[in-house]
Amino acid sequence: MRVVRLRSVKNGVVGLVAAGVFVGGAGVAVAASWHELPARKSGGVLFEHAEYRLNAPGVNHGSFEWRGDLTDKSDTDGHNVYVLVKVEGHDWVRYNGKQNKTVTMHHSNWDGAERYTMDAYLRACRDRGSLNPDNCSHPVHYNRR
Repeated sequence: MRVVRLRSVKNGVVGLVAAGVFVGGAGVAVAASWHELPARKSGGVLFEHAEYRLNAPGVNHGSFEWRGDLTDKSDTDGHNVYVLVKVEGHDWVRYNGKQNKTVTMHHSNWDGAERYTMDAYLRACRDRGSLNPDNCSHPVHYNRR
């Protein structure tokens, strides 16, 4: 009888530990869940169906992770489109699309000197060549605070 009681206590402890791990994992999953990113558009370019997340320290470098569809909306102008992303005060990073097409993108940006990204900016642009300035959407700012 004593062995049975000890075994049931042991099983109860194992069950509590398993439940704690499950609940802890669910909390991390909610913290790193995807959030809707509003469509970014300007003359000839559209970035839509987009989402982002600010990853936790130790998860994908604590990066600003984003995904969405970049579309060249002006088929006849001969210009390319691109997405610009800026994190933690660094320069803008450019991700090119394709002329006359929609390209699905999924990228991560981070500062290697920090555990996680606090500030990120994203905008969509149309490359109008060397003589004309590019036209870009207003940047959208994401902040972990």
